[in-house]
Amino acid sequence: MSYGANLQSATRQLGVLAGKVLAGTAPANLPIERPTKFELIVNLKTAETLGVSIPSAILAGADETIE
Repeated sequence: MSYGANLQSATRQLGVLAGKVLAGTAPANLPIERPTKFELIVNLKTAETLGVSIPSAILAGADETIE
């Protein structure tokens, strides 16, 4: 299982910040931004290989399931 920031969303935020710097804003004046979207990915094949059972509640809440 992996739970973390959505990379597409983080890249989009990075682009916005880069645009502000290129427009003349000093990097020190930019706010620190936290990721706004997170995702849960479950790899069932690896879990099966390790002998780990994933509860159905976690599978139901997963954004992506790798079989």
